[in-house]
Amino acid sequence: MTGVLTLVDANQELTAALEGIGPRLQQIRARRGLTLAEVGEMAGTSASTISRLESGQRRASLELLFPLARAYGLSLDELVGAPEFGDPRVQLRPRTRNGRVVIPLTRNPGGVQAWKVVLPVEAAPGTLRTHDGSEWMYVLTGRVRLIVGGRDLVLGAGEVAEFDTRVPHWFGSIGPEAAEILSLFDRNGTRVHIAEDAAEGED
Repeated sequence: MTGVLTLVDANQELTAALEGIGPRLQQIRARRGLTLAEVGEMAGTSASTISRLESGQRRASLELLFPLARAYGLSLDELVGAPEFGDPRVQLRPRTRNGRVVIPLTRNPGGVQAWKVVLPVEAAPGTLRTHDGSEWMYVLTGRVRLIVGGRDLVLGAGEVAEFDTRVPHWFGSIGPEAAEILSLFDRNGTRVHIAEDAAEGED
């Protein structure tokens, strides 16, 4: 359970860093001598969105901050002033994969890997994929549609799913906003069963 608590703590630290980020974004833009319109164009969004982020009227989601970090030439951690995950000497940088923002929370290629993923809203399911392993998914925010084999489910915040990734599957946000999930993936196919293990330890 120690590893799970570490992941929860890391997520709480990132959430705390996102609070009150408006003045920091404004300072970064001012130091670069850029207008709201210029930053909006660089980040692929509107000047009004940038203005609302800086004033605190718009929630600072990772979906909005990641393009801003790229526009300013900063890592996401540098943009928000967040503590680094894992070893403090190494930055685990977010990246995009198939239009999704993926933040690695572990460096453990041979075992269970943990990720925080921001899922953009998708009007229709993509291609169902298969690969070795098993996945445990916890929905942090939003609504996630999960298709596994013949099952088609909608998960809300706080719900958990676990499935064999050798079965054809797909998942994505069905709106109205991007969804955020915590994913534990084991390429070797070991099922995670965190909730059950915790319950057994209490008997």
